[in-house]
Amino acid sequence: MTNPMFSAAAASLADTPQTTGLSIRHAVMELGDGDTRVRALDDVSLDVAPGEFLAIVGPSGSGKSSLLAVAGALAAPDSGTVTINGQDLSQLSQGKRAAFRLSNIGFVFQSGNLVPALTASDQLRLVNRLSGGPKTFDPMALLESVGMAHRAGNRPGQLSGGERQRVGIARALVTGAKLLLVDEPTAALDRARSREVVELLARQSHEHGVATVMVTHDHDVLGYCDSVVEMVDGRLGAPAPVR
Repeated sequence: MTNPMFSAAAASLADTPQTTGLSIRHAVMELGDGDTRVRALDDVSLDVAPGEFLAIVGPSGSGKSSLLAVAGALAAPDSGTVTINGQDLSQLSQGKRAAFRLSNIGFVFQSGNLVPALTASDQLRLVNRLSGGPKTFDPMALLESVGMAHRAGNRPGQLSGGERQRVGIARALVTGAKLLLVDEPTAALDRARSREVVELLARQSHEHGVATVMVTHDHDVLGYCDSVVEMVDGRLGAPAPVR
């Protein structure tokens, strides 16, 4: 039997995508083959406005990773649309979609995923170079904004888990991303560091006007988010405001 809360969530959004931030409409994605085939996304619709910090919670296997994949242009839904700042991703070729992803979407991973041999400042310089950014790019302002300017010359092995996440957040913002996708950023952190990192994500989202989606199992940090939505069996509930 379909939960009416999840049905209402899909029906409450207009079919026309919003023209700023992230807009997903009626996304369906199935994974696996034969008897093992499952519907990872089941008629998912979602809007995240510029400057909004949305958390997605739910049990493992509920479709959260699949949602991040389609939102981040890493995978295409079987049906439905994904629009970022007015650009329908289905209208882009694979090459153009990759270029769009590099310039418009920032990712923050569980462990930071920093390049071991590069210093904090060079992590940012590398992204700027790959995205065709200005040769005069100076990473210090971004590192300062996440409280890491004093560690600009340190490599990942010389940083704590929380410091690596801070550098990862700065790196995700190098290209002026319009969308920030965050996957379990507190999984390897203690409670104090977890709160610091999520508070920083909220501040950066609001200050830079970035639509931010965070997948998390950590309910202790949800107070820093603008709204929270639950995902169960590939379906989204209605977003609930936090503050």
